[in-house]
Amino acid sequence: MAAKWIELVTGSLEQKKQYRQYQTRLKALPEPYAAAAKALQRYFMYAGGGPEDGEMLITMTGDFTELWERAAADGTPVRDVVGDDPVEFADTFAQAYTGKRWVDKERARLAQAIDDAAGDGR
Repeated sequence: MAAKWIELVTGSLEQKKQYRQYQTRLKALPEPYAAAAKALQRYFMYAGGGPEDGEMLITMTGDFTELWERAAADGTPVRDVVGDDPVEFADTFAQAYTGKRWVDKERARLAQAIDDAAGDGR
């Protein structure tokens, strides 16, 4: 019973466990794959490139981890994975995982604040 209450407040414990496992696998990657994955994850975090839904986030993180593990196993150069524009790669990768993103709430909040400040809606 306590586990259900905790999950209600904090989210799925199983999802948290999976997420931590993916993070451990990413940290275990050889260089330069670990550095590239870390940089992309940082971008996802700051650019709002990840979904808000826990299940979708786990799916995205799992696919991301497997992408880098395969690249490392095959010896695929980092540039062959991300291309010439790593920002475009990151944005395209994140967009593949549709759903509500945390930044959507902030965008709506900003639009509402401007509407309220304008008073007349314009």
